[in-house]
Amino acid sequence: MPSPQAHRPLRLSLCPLLLACASVAATAAPVAGSSAAAVDASPAATVALPAAYARWQSSMDAFAAADRERHPQTDGVLFVGSSTIRLWSDLREDFRQLPVVINRGFGGSTMADCNYFVKSLVVQYQPRHVMVYAGDNDLAEGRTPAQVLESFQSFVTAVRTALPQTRISYISIKPSPLRASLLPRAREANALLAGYVRTLPNSDYIDIFTPMMAADGSVRTDLFGPDRLHMNDAGYDLWRSVISAYVGRDGVMQAREAAPAAATGPATAAVAVPAAAGGIVRVSVER
Repeated sequence: MPSPQAHRPLRLSLCPLLLACASVAATAAPVAGSSAAAVDASPAATVALPAAYARWQSSMDAFAAADRERHPQTDGVLFVGSSTIRLWSDLREDFRQLPVVINRGFGGSTMADCNYFVKSLVVQYQPRHVMVYAGDNDLAEGRTPAQVLESFQSFVTAVRTALPQTRISYISIKPSPLRASLLPRAREANALLAGYVRTLPNSDYIDIFTPMMAADGSVRTDLFGPDRLHMNDAGYDLWRSVISAYVGRDGVMQAREAAPAAATGPATAAVAVPAAAGGIVRVSVER
């Protein structure tokens, strides 16, 4: 039988290799508390998405890369949702009175998608106020108004569990000429969402539907671009005017300090909620 000394050269020769591997592993490990560690904790930064959400891989990777370059400050106002948010190129300029404005819109997304990505798109930034716009793509893909509500309820639960003091504002589903056939379902969904938001503390339902409709009941085409789905500058100007009433440095709705640029009259402490094709319900949003 070989003596123990016969194996000593082999064991000694492996020591430098093991030490080198340990050194590489230590270098690759993120430092706890660093911004890189916070970003890499997001699944989108490191893990391939499930097949149902794979179409958003490039969007999530782009957000993660932007965060690694410069991670947004906490306590900001975060906008999340579909292409209406993503294409809002002047978002930070339009709300320049706010110290931190974060745009996490990803085109074509649904309320269900926003709920799935809520931790990486919302919670990790620890905003004081979240503005949500999603739901019309859900309807276009065949989901029911009740399913849109369920996705938003799950979204709210996730945000409030992690960030109980964060204000949540739901921007109503907008009408668009291209999707005129969906107007009845949009009205139904908006009524359900407004009713739910009414039960929540520290929250708002922002009616953008009503000022985007003409007096004859048709959608205002002057607010849209050639595709009749996405808004033009006039549309975004209207949105800025309406939404400005709900944001402020102190995080409290400033409805009495800004008036929407719409034919619906001066801003009040309540919003108009389209309950059905023939009526409007007034819903208080002050808490």
